[in-house]
Amino acid sequence: MSAVVVAKNLRKRYGKTVAVDGISCSIQAGRIVGLIGPNGSGKTTTLKALLGLIPCEGELSVLGLDPRTQRDELMQQVSFIADVAVLPRWLRVCDAVDFVAGVHPRFDRAKAERYLKNTKLHAKMKVKTMSKGMVTQLHLALVMAIDARLLVLDEPTLGLDILYRKQFYQNLLEDYFDANKTIIISTHQVEEIEHILTGQCPVLP
Repeated sequence: MSAVVVAKNLRKRYGKTVAVDGISCSIQAGRIVGLIGPNGSGKTTTLKALLGLIPCEGELSVLGLDPRTQRDELMQQVSFIADVAVLPRWLRVCDAVDFVAGVHPRFDRAKAERYLKNTKLHAKMKVKTMSKGMVTQLHLALVMAIDARLLVLDEPTLGLDILYRKQFYQNLLEDYFDANKTIIISTHQVEEIEHILTGQCPVLP
């Protein structure tokens, strides 16, 4: 099975600060992989480099593409979700669905709406009226409706209590993950994802 991500000697500096120093890894398709390290260790910087959001040094291939020169093509096959707590408070459920439908070619609106029907969320509900668990459910509905080959999650349960963390990963496994999808999860709390991992990137210092 071919590698989804291949990185060799990946480096990123911000001025004199070294954010990522020579990371090398290979991630095979159909895996759930953890990018593990404490806060400030370079996890988010690494993910941004993989997605072509920032320039970096080293050899890099994601889904057979170079994110630095082929980002538009790459992002048609990728879904990227940052901290679930970061959503505009004025955003309504229907706005979120409309936005993702408008920007991602692999988004299935009907699938998202089917998932939402099994929650207490409704189309006109705004983020500012939602509990953290409801925000998690909204993110899950959007994520699981995207038929992406690669799903990248950057501290996806940050700020959620343990109940909603477990619910997030359980739903992800049961309703989204299959042998044709690869998931990369960055976290500093390895204990909450170690039971679902099938691989691990180098632990960051």
